[in-house]
Amino acid sequence: MKMKTRYRLFLRRKSVYYAFDDTTKTFTSLKTKDKAEAVRLLVAMNEAGRQPAMNLSLARVYLRHSDPMVSVRTWQHVLDAIIQIKSGPTQVRWKSAAKDKAFDLIRNRILIETQAEHLLEVLRTGTVSTNAFLRKIHNFALDMNWLPATVIPRRQWPAIHYKEKRAITFEEHQKIIAAEVNPERKNLYQLCWHLGASQGDIASLKGEDVDWTNSTVSFVRKKTGVPVLVHLGSEALNLFKDLPSEAHCASRQGPCPPDPYPPARTGSGPDRNNCRPDKTGRANHVDPHPSFRR
Repeated sequence: MKMKTRYRLFLRRKSVYYAFDDTTKTFTSLKTKDKAEAVRLLVAMNEAGRQPAMNLSLARVYLRHSDPMVSVRTWQHVLDAIIQIKSGPTQVRWKSAAKDKAFDLIRNRILIETQAEHLLEVLRTGTVSTNAFLRKIHNFALDMNWLPATVIPRRQWPAIHYKEKRAITFEEHQKIIAAEVNPERKNLYQLCWHLGASQGDIASLKGEDVDWTNSTVSFVRKKTGVPVLVHLGSEALNLFKDLPSEAHCASRQGPCPPDPYPPARTGSGPDRNNCRPDKTGRANHVDPHPSFRR
């Protein structure tokens, strides 16, 4: 008895051959006008339907001739390859992203054995950062021809939703200032507020950055390299005048001097006598002591 096949061959408008799926009742273009080629494609489609368990093994046999690593390359290999071609801060970010625990779900999985469900599970387990980096990893593997086809189509990737980002309000700033008992730290927060600068920008200011005649401060933002010129009011100028004239701690090598106003240690927060940067890259001890004396 002849086995019933799932796909049948059709020629539409005497041009392109199509395969008709008896199960879904849909047509799929074979994208060829050659009948012999269309028949071979149709046989392959029917064979794939009858022997799904052998498809991956046959694919490995064919792909191994063009890429010997195809049967052993994992997602960790992709991460390692990306990190290797990056440099500087970008490489640091990728090294940190590669440690994401959500990637443990696919880290040792063979690329050609990966299904959409595997990547979706990673996305459900991870964060917004996981979503952003997994897209890049997936696209890198595609561009390198390490994946025979997309695992998740571009339009089916879950949208990235970032949390709301905003600056603190004046009322929140006032609460921070009122709660701070260290005068030097309080001055730092006030300068950050008036200049709209980061702690690192404030700590790098020098006396020559202040134009006392025109009441302005100029500096270059460390993160973006953009020059900034800020006109200061009397309150901000008084903050600069009250600062000591010696150089600030963050610009010197070696241990910091003892804090003249040590905070009450509660077991949390940065150690102000420790100049080593924390995980964010900022110095734990930010002492705004540039030479601001006129």
